[in-house]
Amino acid sequence: MSKKERIVLAYSGGLDTSVAIGWIGEQTGSEVIAVAVDVGQGGEDLEVIRQRALDCGAVEAYVADARDEFASDYCWPALKANGLYQGEYPLVSALSRPLISKHLVRAAREFGASTMAHGCTGKGNDQVRFEVSFTSIAPDLNCIAPVRDLALTRDVAIDYANKHKLPIETTKNNPFSIDQNVWGRAIETGFLEDLWNAPTKDVYSYTDDPTYPPLPDEVIITFQEGVPVAIDGQELTPLEIIQELNRRAGAQGIGRIDMVEDRLVGIKSREIYEAPGAMTLITAHQALENLTLEREQARFKRSVDNRWAELVYDAQWFSPLKKSLDAFIDHTQQYVSGDIRMTLHGGRATVNGRRSDESLYDFNLATYETGDTYDQSHSRGFIEIYGMTAKLAAARDVRFGKDEDLAID
Repeated sequence: MSKKERIVLAYSGGLDTSVAIGWIGEQTGSEVIAVAVDVGQGGEDLEVIRQRALDCGAVEAYVADARDEFASDYCWPALKANGLYQGEYPLVSALSRPLISKHLVRAAREFGASTMAHGCTGKGNDQVRFEVSFTSIAPDLNCIAPVRDLALTRDVAIDYANKHKLPIETTKNNPFSIDQNVWGRAIETGFLEDLWNAPTKDVYSYTDDPTYPPLPDEVIITFQEGVPVAIDGQELTPLEIIQELNRRAGAQGIGRIDMVEDRLVGIKSREIYEAPGAMTLITAHQALENLTLEREQARFKRSVDNRWAELVYDAQWFSPLKKSLDAFIDHTQQYVSGDIRMTLHGGRATVNGRRSDESLYDFNLATYETGDTYDQSHSRGFIEIYGMTAKLAAARDVRFGKDEDLAID
């Protein structure tokens, strides 16, 4: 083993992380091990990316196919929690960072590295997600960020790549910063930073224009204890389910999100997301929960879901509170089984059918037709008791002359 210190770098195959391999070596005197993790981002073959890392100077290049792990161990917990940050963002990038960090730490142990490195800037959330994850998994390892800590700006990266004739694309034509995986795609920067500018067609890749959709597509999603197990009666793996709905919902333009987001670092940022499969699944899961969760449990879970999404967004995947919320959420899912029928069309995933053997919906109680089993005579006494505290408070206001709000003109 080399006596030089070794640094494990989260490697994407793009300009910044390719240049970072040599840049880190020059700035620190360390050897770099490049680690690429496949979470369903598509694009280039990982073997091509691995070879590029070696060509750019990495002493080792480690590639992990984590697509199935990402779908089952990260996307499915997010689905059970209806994970939407600020009620809109399905945590596309936030979910992948703990998993990528896990594989980086595994590589560090395997190759004898003492330091981790990532390509994030000092203005984003991902620097926090990576470094807090590293600390949570392996508190003995150090961490550096070349862009933030070693002054590796984009113009420096382009000049460095050209000077050293690195085998990467160095043009400035792409104005966007893009991160993607099987759960969705995130797009930011460029002309999108002007909040008045509408996204252009070239922003989108996972979704087609919903203005001119194909014919409606009806789909039945079968759930078992809170997670999908089949589409249209065909059993599929978690990864296959997400991929199939990305294809079908994406063709209908479903899952486009344009929002101003409150970043963990205190900045408001305009973000564009595409998550056709994720948004379709969350819509279906919420509909099935409405059918199977008891009322007070469902009300409380909505607040838990919101806090869960905030924790994951805020780099707390491994935190004690998040683990405790996981336990509560898992308990709520024991009866969330059944089928949801949806129509995918024109940018919308609309639920139009539900069935479950564990449903709390009772037709005989709900119907307004003759023969219903709901005894309406009980309602009078219920209302009297239910409204008693409000009635007593209103009488006190009258007694003390503070009943202005109760006056009727």
